[in-house]
Amino acid sequence: MFKKLLVAVFGIGMAFGAAASIADNHADMGGCESCHADGMPSADLAHEAEQCAACHGGLADMDAVHAAHDGMMTCNDCHVSHEHESGADANASCDTCH
Repeated sequence: MFKKLLVAVFGIGMAFGAAASIADNHADMGGCESCHADGMPSADLAHEAEQCAACHGGLADMDAVHAAHDGMMTCNDCHVSHEHESGADANASCDTCH
């Protein structure tokens, strides 16, 4: 039941955010450097995860769904920044544990 609710809530959020990717929204604020050091992705995306936490707080500081994943996942595991380029399915991350 909880998994179905989580997927439904996540799907609604994705539908509202479909107009612009996360990367597009953040680039409007400060260019690629708002997330990437020197405008280029780091090899392990650790810098990018630190940038997420610097602005949005750590997973432990967020709602229950985020806090439950603290220490197990990073923002990029669920929030695919460049949807239009990567073709990645954010929901696929859930399937590895749930």
